[in-house]
Amino acid sequence: MQTLEKLKLLSDSAKYDVACTSSGVDRGASQNGGMGSASSAGICHSFSADGRCISLLKVLMTNCCAYDCQYCVNRRSNDVPRAVFEPRELADLTMNFYRRNYIEGLFLSSGILKNPDYTCEQMIEVVRILREEYRFNGYIHAKAIPGADSLLIQRLGTLADRMSVNIELPSQQSLHLLAPDKSKTKILKPMGFITGKIKENSSEMVRYRHAPKFAPAGQSTQMIIGATPDTDFQILKLTEALYRRYELKRVFFSAYIPVADNPLLPALTVKPPLLREHRLYQADWLLRFYGFQADELLDEKHQSFHPMLDPKCNWALNHLELFPVDINRAPYELILRVPGIGVKSARRILAARRAGTLRTEDLKKLGVVMKRARFFVTGSGRGERPPALTPDAVLRALVSDSCKEQFLPQGEQLSLFAPQAAELTAEEVWKCLS
Repeated sequence: MQTLEKLKLLSDSAKYDVACTSSGVDRGASQNGGMGSASSAGICHSFSADGRCISLLKVLMTNCCAYDCQYCVNRRSNDVPRAVFEPRELADLTMNFYRRNYIEGLFLSSGILKNPDYTCEQMIEVVRILREEYRFNGYIHAKAIPGADSLLIQRLGTLADRMSVNIELPSQQSLHLLAPDKSKTKILKPMGFITGKIKENSSEMVRYRHAPKFAPAGQSTQMIIGATPDTDFQILKLTEALYRRYELKRVFFSAYIPVADNPLLPALTVKPPLLREHRLYQADWLLRFYGFQADELLDEKHQSFHPMLDPKCNWALNHLELFPVDINRAPYELILRVPGIGVKSARRILAARRAGTLRTEDLKKLGVVMKRARFFVTGSGRGERPPALTPDAVLRALVSDSCKEQFLPQGEQLSLFAPQAAELTAEEVWKCLS
């Protein structure tokens, strides 16, 4: 099989891993007379810590796999074309793409070829050739293979910038049903090892400036959403625990795309739960940057997110006793919890009110989304009065007409309790959120 054919096959097999943000397109300079070009063959985009968009070659080492995970298109029992990159072949391909300015780095994952140790050795050889022979200093994200020897994972971590171990499914029960070759222990063991090595390396770097770095960009993981009965509350609690115990940089959520006809999985006609994935990302953001805890957003009685409201608005409507917030006196932590106010706009409010009192009409200039925030804040302008807050009135004002038509049957009234989440296309999701 030619290298280009392998690339098309193995980059397509890698598209279900969402640890990189988006896939690329075929777009050449000759199409519109512009400059630059992009290739859809495995090119995806991620973002660096300083906000730069980085193009990565996203590809599998092989789609041959010894495991039989029912949700995976590359599972052992699935009859699909198979291919394997030789380490030098993939390293040469990466450098050729880099020299043509298609990419700035590599995202490398793999099916389990023979066994975890052998697979990890092949991945190490690819990255070693890039780092030591080609002197490639670009970004490399490598997937740690659960079950591989710790020494191999350590070697891979010294060569890669970021590592990740996909937790795949939110519970041990789900793993047992759909991925019998995997277990919670096998997945969490390398995750804990990587966390320990990152901490150890940080202390080494303080004492020895030239000590080799270990995964300096940290580690991440991915969970599949919608393939199992696990609720949003269970997923969010697991996410919170992963951040606390393993200090992950990101937890990625992947809406399950039906790829197999199996009684244990959703039917092939079921659409991916894109809106549910979006709500989980919003809640993840609240955990990481807004000081929320999982138990504040959901609980045992309410285990699913409201499809028509983002998690922050839903929390605010359930805690109206804290609102309206006086933007001239409230502490930073409470201002952050106001719907429509983000981290940047909250900091701008703190800076601006040192120079003088703020009115609610000043907030829009500071980046506040007043469509949502106007119900929850008050300022010191002439004639300003705290808005009269009732949950039903605010809920009706926050939810768009198109969203009501999408989720509510004819004549049904809005409720703070989440209605049944509809399965929407990507276009329908963004129409409801706009």
